[in-house]
Amino acid sequence: MKNLISMRDISKEDILKLIDSANKIETGKVKVDMSGKLAALLFFEPSTRTHFSFETAVKKLGGNTFSMSGTSSTSVKKGETLADTLMTISMYVDIIIIRHIIEGAARFASETVNIPVINAGDGTNQHPTQAMLDLYSIQKTQGSLNNLTVGMVGDLRLGRTVHSLAQALSDFNPTFYFASPRHLQMPAYIKDDLKAKNIKFTELEDIKDVMHTLDIMYVTRIQKERFAVLEDYEKVKDSYIITKKLLEGVKKNFKVLHPLPRVNEITKDVDDTEYAYYFQQARNGVFMRQAIITELLNLEKH
Repeated sequence: MKNLISMRDISKEDILKLIDSANKIETGKVKVDMSGKLAALLFFEPSTRTHFSFETAVKKLGGNTFSMSGTSSTSVKKGETLADTLMTISMYVDIIIIRHIIEGAARFASETVNIPVINAGDGTNQHPTQAMLDLYSIQKTQGSLNNLTVGMVGDLRLGRTVHSLAQALSDFNPTFYFASPRHLQMPAYIKDDLKAKNIKFTELEDIKDVMHTLDIMYVTRIQKERFAVLEDYEKVKDSYIITKKLLEGVKKNFKVLHPLPRVNEITKDVDDTEYAYYFQQARNGVFMRQAIITELLNLEKH
């Protein structure tokens, strides 16, 4: 691995290797020293968890970061091209972690600079480090990634986290249920990928009838910022609200995941149930991102 841009670029063997590495880092079985290394966190789009998670991951390994949030205080405002910005910053740092509103920006970055690039989210396209921490969370809660039944609920068309996770899980023979409003269904290219691998999936508008079959329910918010017309958002914003009552009769191993931030799609009473795992999921992001950085920078493990 030279970069992490898309889950299409990463093999099943890479996935399992990174999960094993994250586990060893979390449990203290290996120590990684990133001292002397500098990471650039280039966030052209707002972020809380991903930004803080990466910063925490780097600093807990002994490395340093500098951050850019938006473009208001940069030469981009003066008309500098993205390529020139990236090339200049690559002269200062060892790795670039980039989030951008434009699909393909992270791949463009990886083709522009000569240091590792991590995609921290590019438009509605991909969010591979989120998928990797999701896989780590699923492995920890289920004991395996193989042959699971997974429900994905909410905005599946514009939600980049579900795109990456569906592709990542496709190597492990899942059964998918995709629950969304009709015009927010999973993109055709994701479904085509799944069909090519003979992965079973069913599209539906109500997840209620299959709740008892699920091992994992992955909930996403309806993303207001992705809608060009506010009225369209208002029509679907409350399409799926997961309540404690909905979880009655689910399997013992069942877990609710969410990439966060949450708006109102999971009610607060779910937080106190044994099925809620989204805050632990966020914590797992630090260990997985440490594993990814360790791999890309070829850092020594002790």
